[in-house]
Amino acid sequence: MKLTKVRVQNYRSVEDSEEFEIGDLTCLVGKNEAGKTALLSAMRGLAPSQPFEFDEVIDYPRRFSTRFDERHPDGKAEVIRTWWRLEDDDKAAVEERFGDGVLNGDVFQSEFGFRYDDDVRLWTIEIDQAKALENLVSKHALDATDRNVLHGVQDGPSADKALTALAERTPKQEALLLEIKKSKGSSFTKGVIGVLAARQPKFFFTSHFERMSGMVSIEKLQQDKQNNTVSVGDKIFLDFLEYAGTTLEDLKNVDRREELKAKCEAASNEITEEIFQFWSQNNALEVVIEIDNAKPKDPAPFNTGMVADIRIKNTNHKATLPLSERSAGFVWFFSFLAQFKQLKKTPGNGNAVILLDEPGLTLHGKAQGDLLRYIVERLLRDHQVIFTTHSPFMVPMDRLADVRIVEDVVIEKPGKRPEVKGTKVRSDVLEVNDDTLFPLQGALGYEVTQSLFIGANTWLVEGPSDILYLQVLSQALTKRRRVGLDPKWTLCPSGGIDKITPFVRLFGGNKINVAVLSDIANGDKTKIENLKKADILKAGHFYTCADFTNQVESDVEDLFDADLFVEILNEAYKPPAANAVTKDALMAAAPTPRIVKKAEALFKLMPATVADFDHFGASRWLLENPSVLDVDTPAVMVTLDRFERIFKAFNDLLLE
Repeated sequence: MKLTKVRVQNYRSVEDSEEFEIGDLTCLVGKNEAGKTALLSAMRGLAPSQPFEFDEVIDYPRRFSTRFDERHPDGKAEVIRTWWRLEDDDKAAVEERFGDGVLNGDVFQSEFGFRYDDDVRLWTIEIDQAKALENLVSKHALDATDRNVLHGVQDGPSADKALTALAERTPKQEALLLEIKKSKGSSFTKGVIGVLAARQPKFFFTSHFERMSGMVSIEKLQQDKQNNTVSVGDKIFLDFLEYAGTTLEDLKNVDRREELKAKCEAASNEITEEIFQFWSQNNALEVVIEIDNAKPKDPAPFNTGMVADIRIKNTNHKATLPLSERSAGFVWFFSFLAQFKQLKKTPGNGNAVILLDEPGLTLHGKAQGDLLRYIVERLLRDHQVIFTTHSPFMVPMDRLADVRIVEDVVIEKPGKRPEVKGTKVRSDVLEVNDDTLFPLQGALGYEVTQSLFIGANTWLVEGPSDILYLQVLSQALTKRRRVGLDPKWTLCPSGGIDKITPFVRLFGGNKINVAVLSDIANGDKTKIENLKKADILKAGHFYTCADFTNQVESDVEDLFDADLFVEILNEAYKPPAANAVTKDALMAAAPTPRIVKKAEALFKLMPATVADFDHFGASRWLLENPSVLDVDTPAVMVTLDRFERIFKAFNDLLLE
């Protein structure tokens, strides 16, 4: 099942966050003290993977603490409400127990808060009670006589009552009664909840403060475990040991010292190797675990018993230093992976929702980019990830639809006390104050300075290859005294649909006339509809390539006649004669109308000597060989006609 929506109330600074959507990746952006950590903590409390409880004294909004009963007449205060979407295996688990047709939808709600009865999470899910009973009756093959006692009965409790009232029950009636009683209170709704609750992902939380201890006294850690006073750093060390396949008790066994050292080295090497797939700062670091007897002159508690010393070795400088004295960012990354890998090994946590509070805060900007890449490429394979940040380098600029803004809203009123609204979460990433907007401005500004050129009339396209195609086709048209690109237009690569809204919002104040030509795929339709509804572009200033190709999905390459594009591919990539691209082979390469996707699929079958297909290769060849457009073949004429229609449409949008 997937978490789809969240609402937090009555928790620290969050009086009511209002509902906000959750995707595979959700980035909560806001300045310090905006309430980001409170949001994660509230979510965590619904189903924590680590020990965690709400504390009413500390966590209930302090300014309302004396008015609890007044604000909550039913005696309980909701903190976290979540919406979940069932997946096929969840539905199958319910159907295995209760049969087909029991669920009246694939969405349910789960909530929890202060003073909830018996620490029970409340669920809201729609169940067809009569269908569940019918399925169970059929499962146990009750005949007409056996069924008579259930005439008019529509739910579990009523069926339980009717069957229990019988002086004698047939074996089939007895089996049905036992089946019904498997559900708490004989309620089919609670039975379904029981099935799904066991499958509901737990919430794994970690913050940038949580780093593994650099030195650990084995005896003291054993005492702390018994007293439930283990520090966060030591808890991560325990996670590391469990992941390595050993225990504190094993560490005290002198006879197995070498074996234990080997296990710890193997685990640390594996984690370190994974870090270096994403760590661009320094690849000369290694984590070394030393297990030895304490030295009498060391400070307590490291002067008695066994001591585990975790050190970072720099292979360039041939030196080791205690973990606590090395890069805080690297230590955090190693600590997080130790926790995460042990989480994956723990039964029931394989599909946990991962909550990261200010991850990588101490990392260099480039290293934060590495961490963000790790989150997307590694964690999202099996987990939903929700993380908070106020760093521009942790904002996923290629996934701005996944960004939510967190703001502590206080409305100033002249001559009156300010009205405090508390923490709010918004999906419109740019309708907030400047301080909150800063990380987004910084992130977009960084990318903009790398490649952006704008003018009074700015025509946004997807990427550089689109610019090459438009320029070459414009030259071919004007050479024939037909309509090409008006020189008043400045072509600008936007990098995709997600970046169009922030571009217009951030630069629209400069009186820029912006028009857009966008690619469109199935997954882009909702984004395009939302962009048009946002009304940030002038009417008629947004086109997709599909507007000029009569296809549902289109890229700029689809404006080319297929025969001409086949010719360009063969000339640009020079495949062997036996592998030359043909129109029939290209069209059959993939079940999509998009010719670039067909080309990608076809080129995967090419010999290793043929370069992989990419957008830029074909456009670069056309730039270097524009004479291919000088002939009057049907393929060239159809292509020129399509591009001329585009230039006419966009030239009509120019400001004088």
